[in-house]
Amino acid sequence: MLSRVEQISGWIERGEVGNNIPGLHIEGPFLNPVDGYIGAHPKDAAIPATVQRAAELLDHSRGLVKLVTLAPEVDPGGLVTRFFTDRGIAVAAGHSDASLDQLESAIDQGLCLYTHLGNGCPSNLSRHDNIIQRVLHFSDRLSISFIADGHHVPGFALANYFRCIEDDRIIIVTDAISAAGLGPGKYELAGQMVEVDEEGAAWAPCRTHYAGCATTFPKMIQFLKDKLRVTDQQIQAWFHENPKRLLGITD
Repeated sequence: MLSRVEQISGWIERGEVGNNIPGLHIEGPFLNPVDGYIGAHPKDAAIPATVQRAAELLDHSRGLVKLVTLAPEVDPGGLVTRFFTDRGIAVAAGHSDASLDQLESAIDQGLCLYTHLGNGCPSNLSRHDNIIQRVLHFSDRLSISFIADGHHVPGFALANYFRCIEDDRIIIVTDAISAAGLGPGKYELAGQMVEVDEEGAAWAPCRTHYAGCATTFPKMIQFLKDKLRVTDQQIQAWFHENPKRLLGITD
């Protein structure tokens, strides 16, 4: 992972991937390894968060890390969350089963976002006390991102979420993989085969969960406008203004 972070950072620094990538989002390795919460990430690669490991990631990134997603329950006391926050890096929770107390403690240490709510968790959850309800409880203190492809979260559920969260705290992400926009077929992702079906959903080999997303932003925008009647003003905020403000990016 350190080698890949260094390589990608080099491409960005040298302008080999254009000028549209302001930095890196590192999702892991500080994630909850329990089935369901780990999602499509390799379970054996998940490790507890330590400041030493966090510093190694930054040392290999050429200062280009803008966002880190971790599970607060593997960051006792929020030490790594505070380490990143103090260096101007946004910290999100994700692939997590953090308790209310753990989430609140992480927020106090600088946690500012939850990564793609409604995913990165088991299909079957406790009806009341679950990670989705806990995050929504803090929707006045956290920004919350969603994968708006109509697969990761059904349209009616997305509409429910949007009613619970202020517009200035909603962020839409693609979670796009290399198969995005290529249509149905089988593609390799991090050593595993991903199958994109006729509807455009990208499935892990076990077919129990998605492995990233194969939908492009333009298709997501069209879905949100056609199915959920999202306005142009909301699109501008959710896709552009809110994430740039969160990451401290100025035009």
